[in-house]
This record gives sequence, structure tokens and C-alpha cells, in this order.
Amino acid sequence: QVQLVESGGGLVQAGGSLRLSCAASGSIFAINRMAWYRQAPGKQRELVAAITSYGTTNTADSVKGRFTISRDNAKKTVYLEMNSLKPEDTAVYYCNADVRASSRGPYSSYWGQGTQVTVSS
Repeated sequence: QVQLVESGGGLVQAGGSLRLSCAASGSIFAINRMAWYRQAPGKQRELVAAITSYGTTNTADSVKGRFTISRDNAKKTVYLEMNSLKPEDTAVYYCNADVRASSRGPYSSYWGQGTQVTVSS
């Protein structure tokens, strides 16, 4: 089994910064795509940013220029650096990873439990 554990959420004032981390553990042979999603109350979960194992990134227009995704493959960890935070960034942030448990097995998608980010005005 695979576990994704997020950390780094909290309460911050508008204009502030937070850094989220998500560490993967368990039966892991390889990790392909890692991503951050968020879900605000009453809204659908949306992609914030994603990064491949080679470092290619994709960032939502709503956070481009403010949020940066990165990863440490040796630590099996993905990060989300969030700057210039706005009240509309308030949401539960979820980590997602496509993981292969063996050299011949398929990739399966796993989710973390989520971490709350609240931005006050």
C-alpha cells in the first residue's frame, strides 16, 4: 500500500506565504506524475499544479506566478510553494501521485488526506 502525507497548511494573512509538503511512503517502485489539487467549500476539486518525474510542470492560470511546484525524487516528496496568497486560495489542498508498486505493475493513483489552507483578508 502507498501513503501520501501532507503537511504545511495553516492560517495566513493575505499576501503571505506557505509551503506545503507531501511525502510518499510504502510499496513504491516508481512515482510518475505528482500533483496538488484543491477543493473550496461548495466547489469541485481543481488541479493547482502538477510535475512529472522529469520535472516538467503544469500550473493553473489562477495561481501562475504565485505558486511553484517542485519535487525531490530521492525523498519521494512533492512541494508547493505558495506566495502572495489571496482569500480565494482558501481550500483543502490534496496531494496526488501516480505510483507503480513493481517494475511490471501498472501505475495507480493515490491521494493524501488533505491539508487546510485558510487565507484571511
